[in-house]
Amino acid sequence: MEFLEPQKQLEIILENVSEIIPEEELKNKLLSSYEKKVPLKVKAGFDPTSSDLHLGHSLLLKKLKVFQDLGHEINFLIGDFTAMIGDPTGRDKTRKPLSSEEIQINATTYKDQMFKILKKENVKIFYNSEWFNNFSLKDLINLSSLENVARLLERDDFKKRYKAGESITVTEFIYPMLQAYDSVVLSSDIELGGTDQRFNILLGRQIQKAFNVPEQVAVFLPILEGLDGKKKMSKSLNNYIGLNDSPDDIFGKVMSVSDQLMDRYIELLFKSDIAFFSEISSPLERKKNLGMKIVQDYHSLELSKKAKINFENKFSKKDFPDDLVEILVDSNGKKFLDVLFEVTENSFSKSELKRLIKDRAVEVNAEKFTSLDTLPPIKKNLNIKIGKRNFYKIKLK
Repeated sequence: MEFLEPQKQLEIILENVSEIIPEEELKNKLLSSYEKKVPLKVKAGFDPTSSDLHLGHSLLLKKLKVFQDLGHEINFLIGDFTAMIGDPTGRDKTRKPLSSEEIQINATTYKDQMFKILKKENVKIFYNSEWFNNFSLKDLINLSSLENVARLLERDDFKKRYKAGESITVTEFIYPMLQAYDSVVLSSDIELGGTDQRFNILLGRQIQKAFNVPEQVAVFLPILEGLDGKKKMSKSLNNYIGLNDSPDDIFGKVMSVSDQLMDRYIELLFKSDIAFFSEISSPLERKKNLGMKIVQDYHSLELSKKAKINFENKFSKKDFPDDLVEILVDSNGKKFLDVLFEVTENSFSKSELKRLIKDRAVEVNAEKFTSLDTLPPIKKNLNIKIGKRNFYKIKLK
């Protein structure tokens, strides 16, 4: 295929990227690739420590798709050997070891899921057990001599655990060395990873240099927060949306996130569609459209529409009783919190109501709000739900 000229490629690659180290080397590699008509080897590693890839992984996969569409070779590395240790990045405790059987089952599902985003052309799949199963003790000693413990302890995760007196196993120190050696074997030109992988990927450059292999360029992508909006998306934290989740599960999980996190997902996952989403004034409808878009990406348009209908039938209609007695309220001159306090008949204090609103436990006409400032004006009849079991139908005088 014909390569785009290097500067145009760079502009496309830079979108949604947090950092490139070093960017000048990337420009040079793109120029050399363009002149020689030889694709670059673009690596991304995935340890099969669970059965599901999730939306956090999709940021990497979508960026791999960008490189693929630009004509470059995708090296999809399944870390079936390193998964026996588990990446210590961001962990406050040692990972529980997985059996080889669990790892193989997970690895098989990864191959299926990645092609929800990538095309099968120009993709090479590698397992690092192919070289580490034959790695000798001498090889390991030579590799481990290329890094020192003091530098490893500078990593935030190791530093925190060391200061807290938490266990750090020797194998966890070895993990980043093994991941770096993958780049030597694959002669990677570029490696993609989240910003939390900064140490590991830059170590890959160091180890490549020690083995006289041209150093890879590190391309770092933003971290996608999980459903809690705090920690990164992870199956072990149960805050993830899996690429293999059912349409109803995906849609329901999207509808559970905060409005702030919804906007973050739109920005990172669908940047090219931001104009479309920004035209939708209602946060509830914007969130429904986000849910449909994600379901459509990993299932189909038809199933995305069905998931939306299923959600609305389950929560927007059936979840609110039809036989409630309307409460007449004179809202003239009253603040929303005062009206809420009045209709709940002092069941909740005003401070409790403020906290519930902040925690997204208050719905007004099937829409959740996170602060008093975003509550709708008191100009029409209202259906209010507080928590899971408290329903109020308000009619204004």
